[in-house]
Amino acid sequence: MAATTPSTRRPAPALRQRRRRPHSVNHPRRSTLLTVLTGLVLVYSLVPLVWLAINATKTQPGLFDSFGLWFDGDFALWSNITDTLTYDDGVFVRWLGNTLLYVVAGAGGATFLAVLGGYALAKFQFPGKRAVFAVVIGAVAVPGTALAVPTFLMFSEMGLTNTPWAVIIPSLISPFGLYLMWVFAADSIPGELLEAARIDGASELRTFFRVSLPLMAPGIVTVLLFTMVATWNNYFLPLIMIKDPDWYPLTLGLNAWNAQASTAGGEAIFNLVITGSLLTILPLIVAFLLLQRYWQSGLAAGSVKE
Repeated sequence: MAATTPSTRRPAPALRQRRRRPHSVNHPRRSTLLTVLTGLVLVYSLVPLVWLAINATKTQPGLFDSFGLWFDGDFALWSNITDTLTYDDGVFVRWLGNTLLYVVAGAGGATFLAVLGGYALAKFQFPGKRAVFAVVIGAVAVPGTALAVPTFLMFSEMGLTNTPWAVIIPSLISPFGLYLMWVFAADSIPGELLEAARIDGASELRTFFRVSLPLMAPGIVTVLLFTMVATWNNYFLPLIMIKDPDWYPLTLGLNAWNAQASTAGGEAIFNLVITGSLLTILPLIVAFLLLQRYWQSGLAAGSVKE
């Protein structure tokens, strides 16, 4: 029997397995199932946006005379935008201003309170901290609709219904934002940095704004986006609190336009409803694109030498 030379000897399966390139962040393992599921989620997310963008270019008759996912013969996007902004004495612009007011005051205030509360809960020790944690977790689990009736009765007793305060004040409370900032501040701000700032003579207020706040920027942006989207898309709270159309947000206003077709003598303006919906989501898309660069983690990594 001829001896097997080293050059013709095949490597053992174990050796061949060791020579395979290990999976890492730069070379992740591919999963066909995960790719298919991601593609389905992408299609599910983009098809409504594509439908909205295409149908915003159609006239009222063209919505019913053409295929939903393709353009009509008449490109009416610019005329639809003009009609949306000028219809009923420009009430859409009024609704847009109301929505911006609710977002700036409500979502901005909720983010500010969540940052202050989350930082204090993460970096300070005080009696009853466990009880506060239980209350926050319980508040996260309670759906907003369960609090709608008590909130309405309370604001009705105070005479605040049918005013902007009936939307702004409840929007200031964000248990999920508070919990998120609590967790983020606990992980992103090393205690050694705070001790060093205090040793150098910095006050607690200066330490918060000069040391802690920059490290909390990714968490702040995340909470801001969550609260902004929740307030921008809020429908149920304004529905039960506001009766005056002059204080409607965009969600209630577009729904009122959509309901015109089912009222006696009402005018069907589905093309304006679709165009208004497209204009409504554009600020959210712009906000996500502008703020996504702040979604970074590990800003404090390596800042303290062990």
